[in-house]
Amino acid sequence: MTDPALRRLQTLPSWLLGRAAALGHRLVADHLAEAELRLPHHAVLCAVAEYQPVAQAELARTVKIDPKDMVTVLNDLQARDLVTRTRDPKDARRNLITLSPAGCELLHRTEALGEQANAELVAPLSPAEREQLNELLRRVIVDR
Repeated sequence: MTDPALRRLQTLPSWLLGRAAALGHRLVADHLAEAELRLPHHAVLCAVAEYQPVAQAELARTVKIDPKDMVTVLNDLQARDLVTRTRDPKDARRNLITLSPAGCELLHRTEALGEQANAELVAPLSPAEREQLNELLRRVIVDR
């Protein structure tokens, strides 16, 4: 017999959202692993693509990665020739990050992998329910 407190917990929106987030995280991570990429690396590639050239410190704030961890992520991406890191000609203390051609190519591939993972996540829902879920989640997150 299930504990009533546990049954109650499993009806709470916070618990359900947390479980859905964990499932989504796992699905995306598994799909990105096919491209030998981890979630923080993918987030950085996405942000660089959108804001390039972007200062390394600004990138850390945008993606919400600790600056020390950002150095590690960027070193990993640079070692794979996915990003370039150059000195800002206006401020030699800053590094500017841009995507390399290989980084652009990998980002396109991983975007498709992410779409597959998200499709798996919402597969039990009808197209109308998927739209409704997205709208409701946007309201919960954005309308604060």
